Amino acid sequence: MIGRRSQVARFATCDLRHETCDSRPVTFNSRFRPVDWLLLGYNVAVVAVLAVRAPELAGWAWLLLAHLLIFLLIWLVRLPGLGTVGRAIAELYPLILLVGLYSELDVLNAGRPVHDALVQHWETMLFGGQPSRDWWRSSPSVIWSFILHGAYLAYYPILIVPAFWMAAHRRVASLRVFILSVMTAFVACYLCFIFLPVAGPYYAFPRPEGPFVGTLTARWVYDTLSQGSSFGAAFPSSHVAATVAALLAGWRASRRLGMALLLPTGLLIVAVVYCQMHYAVDALAGLGVGLVAAEIGRRAAAT
Repeated sequence: MIGRRSQVARFATCDLRHETCDSRPVTFNSRFRPVDWLLLGYNVAVVAVLAVRAPELAGWAWLLLAHLLIFLLIWLVRLPGLGTVGRAIAELYPLILLVGLYSELDVLNAGRPVHDALVQHWETMLFGGQPSRDWWRSSPSVIWSFILHGAYLAYYPILIVPAFWMAAHRRVASLRVFILSVMTAFVACYLCFIFLPVAGPYYAFPRPEGPFVGTLTARWVYDTLSQGSSFGAAFPSSHVAATVAALLAGWRASRRLGMALLLPTGLLIVAVVYCQMHYAVDALAGLGVGLVAAEIGRRAAAT
């Protein structure tokens, strides 16, 4: 066991550019990794959904082609003899794919009924009301609006910065755990979005107005949503799930990195409800998904 741990520790300092670790070769391309199998499984699920929903979906053939290309990409990044750029893509490609995988949800859910009434029922049972609708109205604050809308936008650096920090510090093993944890959270959420679409309070209730949405960060959030929000992607909150998974994986890689992620992650969990982006139930479910995803990443690293 001690020998195994020392090997993992040495592997964590490997250089992505040369695939070496303490002057010993490291095999990157011998087989599919857990994140590859995760994405292959998700790809199969989406292709099956496309086959069933094709008559209802405009442009379904383009989505099918895109997913066939993802199969090809996963095979290509595990070929031996990749150069520096190829090895970097092999590590980071799951995060790159997120842009397309999220965007296609809007097409996959086109015309599908949403289940907000069910989630609102859960919300009432747990909280005695609708916190996402009522919280900001009962306690409007321009200062908190500025802070929490900013925290909502912190979602992007929370997912991107740790990955590049680990790559820059040659923490290859930590990077792989981080990406597997985050991608597990996203895949779990995306499957829920496909089979149980929920629009969320941003669409279900009258939207915030007045000075509350007049802050700079609030305007940035609404501008971002207007340019690329996928309908039906509320339950569970992938914002919460992915950032919690990122926080825990980052914490295991570096206590300093974890401490840097702790406050923005905590504020984001509050922000998704206070800013009326998610039901409180969405946030709770996202928290659970994030915890499980981080544990899956940890266990995969230990095998």
